[in-house]
Amino acid sequence: MRAMYQMGLTFLAAIALAACGEPVQDTGQTSAPPQQDTAAPSAAADTTSQWLTDLKQALDGPARPQADRDRDAGRKPAQVMRFLGIEPGMDVIDIIAAGGYYTEVLSLAVGPEGSVVAQNPQAVLEFRNGANEKALSQRLADDRLPNVRRLNKDFQEMTAADGPFDAAITALNFHDIYNGSGPDAAVSVLRKVHSVLEPGGVLGIIDHAGVADADNASLHRIEKSKVIETAAAAGFVVEGDSDLLANPDDDHTEGVFSEGLRGKTDRLLLKFRKPAGDESAG
Repeated sequence: MRAMYQMGLTFLAAIALAACGEPVQDTGQTSAPPQQDTAAPSAAADTTSQWLTDLKQALDGPARPQADRDRDAGRKPAQVMRFLGIEPGMDVIDIIAAGGYYTEVLSLAVGPEGSVVAQNPQAVLEFRNGANEKALSQRLADDRLPNVRRLNKDFQEMTAADGPFDAAITALNFHDIYNGSGPDAAVSVLRKVHSVLEPGGVLGIIDHAGVADADNASLHRIEKSKVIETAAAAGFVVEGDSDLLANPDDDHTEGVFSEGLRGKTDRLLLKFRKPAGDESAG
C-alpha cells in the first residue's frame, strides 16, 4: 500500500508547477447549477448573509496581499467558501497549500475560533528554488495568521493524529495526482484525506476541467467524472456540483498555462462528504 503513495519528484514537481506557476489557480466545468438557497428567509439565512458580507470585507481588506486580491475576481473565494459550507469555528486543512492563497482565505472564513492546517509535501516547497516555501513563510510571518499551522508532510506520512478536520480543500492539484501517478494512487491520496476528516466532514476539489478523449495529462486538466469516480472509491459521496468557476470561453483544447488562458480556465468545483456514520481512519 505504501508504494501507492510514493510519488516521484517529477510528479511532485508537476504539482508544484501547477501550484506556483499559475497565480493560484481554480476552475470548474459543471453540468449542474450551483447550490441555491431555496428556503424562506430566516434568522439562519440572515446570519449566513452577514457572514458572507463580513468575509468579503475581510478579503478586500488591506491586510491581505494585493496579489491575492487581484486574483479574486476569477476565484470568487467568498462564494466558494459558502458553497463548500466553510463556517466560523471549523478546523480545516488545505491540501497541497503551496504558497497559501486558499490557506489565508480559509483562515479568514473560519475565524479566530477555527483553525487551518497548510499541508505541503516537501518537494512542493522546494520546487523552483523554494518559491512556495518563501511565499508561505512570508504569508505566515510574524504570526500574521495566528489560526494557521503548517504540516510539511507527504501524503503517506499523514495520520489521523494530524486531524481531525471538519473540512479539506485542494485547489488545482488533483489533476496532477491523477495524471502523474494514476487512478490507484489518486484513490490512496483521497483515502488519506478521508482518514483525517471527521465523520460528516467535507472535501472540496477545484480543478481545471478536461473532456473525454483529450490529452488531459499534457493539458493539466481532468474530467469531472474522473474526480467523482476517484472520490467515491475513497469513500466519499458527492454532495454538490457548482458552475461558479466555469468559463464557457475555454474550449478545453489548450494547456492551462497558455497565453490568454492562464488564470481563466474553465474550472470544476465539487463538494464531497465523508458519510456521517463512517468512523474509518488511516
